[in-house]
Amino acid sequence: MLKWIIQIVFILIGGTLGLLFLPNLYDFINLSEIPLLQNAYVSVLIGAVLLYVIALFLTDYVIHFIKWMEERLLKAPIGDLLFGTLGLVIGLIIAFFLGSAINNIAISGIGSIVPVLLSIVLGYLGFQVGFKKRDELLQVFTTSKQQTIKKKGNEEDTQALSLGTYKLLDTSVIIDGRIADISETGFIEGVFVVPQFVLTELQHIADSSDTLKRTRGRRGLDVLKKLQTERASAVLIVEQDFEDIQEVDLKLVRLAKKMNGIVVTNDFNLNKVCDLHQVRVLNINDLANAVKPVVIPGEIMHVVVIKDGKEHNQGVAYLDDGTMIVVEGGKTYIGQAINVEVTSVLQTSAGRMIFAKPQESK
Repeated sequence: MLKWIIQIVFILIGGTLGLLFLPNLYDFINLSEIPLLQNAYVSVLIGAVLLYVIALFLTDYVIHFIKWMEERLLKAPIGDLLFGTLGLVIGLIIAFFLGSAINNIAISGIGSIVPVLLSIVLGYLGFQVGFKKRDELLQVFTTSKQQTIKKKGNEEDTQALSLGTYKLLDTSVIIDGRIADISETGFIEGVFVVPQFVLTELQHIADSSDTLKRTRGRRGLDVLKKLQTERASAVLIVEQDFEDIQEVDLKLVRLAKKMNGIVVTNDFNLNKVCDLHQVRVLNINDLANAVKPVVIPGEIMHVVVIKDGKEHNQGVAYLDDGTMIVVEGGKTYIGQAINVEVTSVLQTSAGRMIFAKPQESK
């Protein structure tokens, strides 16, 4: 069906071009005196036949191009298409007014050619600007909204909407669940942002055939629901996506740059990637480590050695908060509760590790 429609369009275009331009061509090659060619219907027929012959060779390419454009448009977020269309309309309006002004120029050929070129160029530029600058245009409207809110005296909402208070949640911190408890305490302000690609990844995990992954994914969805119902500030689901990037973490970093937001995570590797891209990051593990009781070298602790360590003659114990204690020479005490003396503490974004030795070894 599409093939027939394209061929009919080619025939109609050919007939129109034949009617407009073939008589001039006859005059140029001295064929205008032929009676048959003086008939306008003959010019229409010749143009239609020529374009139909061309269509036989180009139809498949046109169909392929249309399907390619259809796939691109279906994958593009609706917001990008809306702003792109708005930019296209504005570009064509500007081209119309400029073209009307140029029509008054008494130079042969310019009045008819330049308006067409302006429509093509400004229409394309308008679409590209609207399509690629959607976020910045939204920020302009957001700024206007902030000014209106300020006039009404609602400072709290203004702060939530101000630039730089967006907190972008990654999949790991949603599944972890502690972000809901931290949010409830009010220590993290601003608007929580959950990109659609993060939500899609979370849904894939919740639909996994693996029981553990499925449980983690459903827990993450429950955490999001809790944030939406209990959080004082907004939780936004944004449709922005980046088709040229496959990794969810890199998409999150790109989105954080565009929104001038802060990534909230407990993923050590994502933390490093954000640092490399100079994107601000809040690591939940850093917060958890910061509020843990301070342990200093020389302090005596009472622990239970539960297993052997990676190195020779090491034992491993754990505090109530999950902090691992590596006990030098503790392998012989596995299964026993002993007093140990802290020798050093290793603190990283991945967690805290305490090194100790049995007190009896002093």
